[in-house]
Amino acid sequence: MSALSHSLVPQVVRVPTLLARSVAATIPAVTTACRKMATAAEPPKKTHGNLPDQDRIFTNLYGNFDWTLKGAMRRGDWYRTKDILGKGKDWIINEMKASGMRGRGGAGFPTGLKWSFMNKPLDGRPRYLVVNADEGEPQTCKDREILRHDPHKLIEGCLIAGYTMQANAAWIYVRGEFYNEIANLQYAINEAYKAGFIGKNACGSGWDFDVFVHPGAGAYICGEETALIESLEGKQGKPRLKPPFPADVGVFGCPTTVNNVETIAAAPEILRRGGAWFASFGRDRNRGTKLFAISGHVNTPCVVEEEMSMPLRELIEKHGGGVRGGWDNLLAIIPGGSSVPLIPKNVAENVLMDYDSLVDNKSGLGTGAILVMDKSVDIVKVISRYALFYKHESCGQCTPCREGTSWMASMMERFETGNGTPEEIDQLLEIGKQIEGHTICALGDAAAWPIQGLMRHFRPEVERRMAEYKSLRGAPNKATAIHSTF
Repeated sequence: MSALSHSLVPQVVRVPTLLARSVAATIPAVTTACRKMATAAEPPKKTHGNLPDQDRIFTNLYGNFDWTLKGAMRRGDWYRTKDILGKGKDWIINEMKASGMRGRGGAGFPTGLKWSFMNKPLDGRPRYLVVNADEGEPQTCKDREILRHDPHKLIEGCLIAGYTMQANAAWIYVRGEFYNEIANLQYAINEAYKAGFIGKNACGSGWDFDVFVHPGAGAYICGEETALIESLEGKQGKPRLKPPFPADVGVFGCPTTVNNVETIAAAPEILRRGGAWFASFGRDRNRGTKLFAISGHVNTPCVVEEEMSMPLRELIEKHGGGVRGGWDNLLAIIPGGSSVPLIPKNVAENVLMDYDSLVDNKSGLGTGAILVMDKSVDIVKVISRYALFYKHESCGQCTPCREGTSWMASMMERFETGNGTPEEIDQLLEIGKQIEGHTICALGDAAAWPIQGLMRHFRPEVERRMAEYKSLRGAPNKATAIHSTF
């Protein structure tokens, strides 16, 4: 840690996070391989995970402590924020680039680079920061924990990011169903105004900055940044064509940056401790710590902050209490929210929880929401339910997505009972390929990928059902469900 960044470390007693759902962290001993006739021992292999409490950014993730301003300041929030702003926007951008932070909303775009797009001369238009707190993807539930238990981290992050982009206002677009989260967030914003941390001359920096909360209406498509901007402007939440990009023409036609809650909330601690500190976690291109939401057939479902590149199996066993019925009872895992392809047990055993490892195994990190499914699961029905979700949430703007998601949902509904033929599996995959990469936003890709993952790893199960259906009922009745989802 540089002397410059060290000067910003809070000189307060940091309350460690109580991981009520996990045992005390223990760092396994690293063994060194011995080679005969060698002049030096092999360097120890770097392992990832078992994040110490003192390195956690989100210190009140489970709501064990006071979430209001008084408690937040005891845990180090708002400490020397004025000094961080005083370093200047170029210093902040360089530290964020050095940290290796990538957007935690799913796309994984480098945060420092994204902020730098706004680092250009003022042209007379106001600038805005928009925080995406819509979080409408099935099984994803990490951002709401920040909103209700650590809201001041987000507000402080908004000020720092907004100042860096020369923006005087931030909108936090929150999923409308998050009533308690919105209430806590607004209360925290009011506290920050009263304390002088935001508003006129925020934190004594000479910069004016306002924060507004905007409840959404529960549309999944508004998780896409340009659809979110459209909704914020009072229009239907439908994605825009790009270019122009939001950094040039965003909300109300003004330069705008849209970032995820976790991304913005982590920024103040990264800048206090230094980009090099954050970059010391995880593998290259996969730096830092990350919130993982573990759900499904585990003994202790939870949201936990851990080091990037931690082995998936270790993450589930350490924090999720292991798979219900033991690891051998595992069928498959969806590692990054409903939009990424599933991986079977044999892949999950060795994969790392980072962008590159999961892409190498034909899946993705996404939001870091891990759904564990044991052998009691009807895997075809799970993916069929996801297909129906994406059909329902398609905005209907792009023909491939509007028409294709309906056909995929109806075909998957028939495949649940085996009502189909092996040739139709290839037709279904072809429909997905015609959607993937041919739409304005990534919802089309998100609809196609779960089905691709199913057929990649569990096609024999689908074909088995088809053979069983044919032996019991004769030729499949393709008309049974074609019109049922229209």
